[in-house]
Amino acid sequence: MPTNIPPRLSQDEIHSALSSLNGWSYEQERNCLIKEFTFKGFYKTMGFVNAVAFIANKELHHPDLEVSYNKCVVRYQTHDAGGITVNDIKCAKAIEALEA
Repeated sequence: MPTNIPPRLSQDEIHSALSSLNGWSYEQERNCLIKEFTFKGFYKTMGFVNAVAFIANKELHHPDLEVSYNKCVVRYQTHDAGGITVNDIKCAKAIEALEA
């Protein structure tokens, strides 16, 4: 098991963090943060996916992605911590900055 895993956030901390993440929600069943992004065509979708991959590699924290023609669903969870940590919030905010 990797070292330096941040602690899981409480439900209150998760919901507080979501207030600063436009369109993200907490999926209780999978214990993850989730957002669906929609684009005008496959090329723009893949550009987004590549940008997310760049962020994930830079942060060493990788999301689960579902990719189709004009959308991408992003799910973040710190598997080693068994839930949401500050790393998930940080990466979701970095992805949000792509839309700015």
